[in-house]
Parts: sequence; structure tokens; C-alpha cells
Amino acid sequence: MYAFLSGKYIVKTPAYVWIDVNGVGYEVFISVHTYSYIQDLTQGRLLTYLQVKEDAHTLYGFFNEEERNLFIQLISVSGVGASTARMMLSSMKPEEIHHAIITENEMILGKIKGIGPKSAKRLILELKDKLMKLKPNENIQSTASNKIENDALNALVSLGIARNMAFNAIQKVLKTENNIELEPLIKLSLKNI
Repeated sequence: MYAFLSGKYIVKTPAYVWIDVNGVGYEVFISVHTYSYIQDLTQGRLLTYLQVKEDAHTLYGFFNEEERNLFIQLISVSGVGASTARMMLSSMKPEEIHHAIITENEMILGKIKGIGPKSAKRLILELKDKLMKLKPNENIQSTASNKIENDALNALVSLGIARNMAFNAIQKVLKTENNIELEPLIKLSLKNI
């Protein structure tokens, strides 16, 4: 297996890059998350995962270890292939996916292209305990808090705020406020945007 590739970026798109490593060109599939880090670079290093199938050997690249580890966890779930895992990492940041799984937020996971309600439940069932072991001190909110968080997120999105921006604003408020009601959560989140 290739641990990483280091070289010049010959072609860069949000879906893949071509890396020249000492005269050998590698096509590496990436997420939008990784692309956001490398889009202005002419050379660099990508951590990799090699998927071997009967008909293809496919390289996936990641800007950091957190993203690669989460990708490996995601593809270990029955019914979640490499393309779906890459779509998840393109739709949400790794820490957002991690948080959604350990807080059992099926609604957020189910909105990702390729992930329906059944897949969201399966991801939570199979990965929650594994991910909690990676970050045991992560603050897990109660189901009531999750409902308020989901309602606030949906309210902000309906106001035209980007989902990622709304999610981050809500998380800032929840770090400082305990047992907050829906309306104050929305108002404070709007101030953080």
C-alpha cells in the first residue's frame, strides 16, 4: 500500500489530481475538503489509500490523517463504498461527519447524496462506538438537545444560510451555552455568522 505521495500537482480538480512523483504520474481521487487545502499549491504531499478491486486499482488522497482515518472507517460499513465515502467527505468536514455520527444525527447524514435513512442508521450503529474511542472526551448532547440543534440548523438553512456555516455557528453557541432553548439558539447563532 502507498502511505503517501509527494510531488508536483500537474492537474488539480475538486474530484482528482495528477501528481508527478519523480517522473511518474499518479491519478489520485480526492474530496472537495482536500481540494480546498491544495487548490493554491503547486506541489505537496497527499496521504493515500489504495483500493484494489478485480477491475481497478484506485488511489484516494487526503490532506490530513483525520480525513483518511474517517474514510477508512466509512468504507468499512456495509453498503458504503469509496465513492459514497468520498461524497460524504465532499459534503461535510470530517469533524462534522464525526459529530453527526456520535450524536446520532440521522437527519444530517441522510441529506448527503447517496446516504438515505437506512444508510444513516447503519453508519451510526456501526461507527458510533469506534469513533467515540478515537475522541472519548467529545461532549455528547442528549436527544432533546439534538432535536433543538437540528431544528435550529433547519431554521438557519431555510433563511438562506449555507449548511456548513449554520452548523459551525450553532456549535460555537453550544460550546458556551448549556440547556439553551430553540429561539435563543437561533438568535445567538445568527450573531456568530
